[in-house]
Amino acid sequence: MIASRTPARRVGSKLLHAKPYARLLKAVDGPADHQAVLLRVFVDHWYPELKRPAPKNKKTPTMEPFWYIYGDPEQHPLEMGSYFGRWCVEAVAAVKAFGLDDSLCLGHEHYPGDLLRPDGPSTHRVRTDETRGWLAGLLGRGV
Repeated sequence: MIASRTPARRVGSKLLHAKPYARLLKAVDGPADHQAVLLRVFVDHWYPELKRPAPKNKKTPTMEPFWYIYGDPEQHPLEMGSYFGRWCVEAVAAVKAFGLDDSLCLGHEHYPGDLLRPDGPSTHRVRTDETRGWLAGLLGRGV
């Protein structure tokens, strides 16, 4: 995507996370009337497919991005201050760069559609759960 806007940028020859990003390429290259569905399929599978075991010849136990574990609310609750976010910024970048229809992704927990709509209402539902972290206590409301 970056190379489409900066032609001189060197593009790597190896895709590190082939399974989820092949879905994004399929959405970008797909027919306009199927792009919304294909983009949603990519966003649905993006986070789970980033978790994968390391190849047998590697010493690291897994190959997911370093931030992957911080999305686990059991191991890293918001109260511990380690939440990193699980937002598929790549999907938003593809929507912006290639004019994809993101209507089926709005409200998806991993799709930060609000980045494309800074003046509009949020595309996510307001959370009504009773979970309150230190930030909620500080602000005096549920976050």
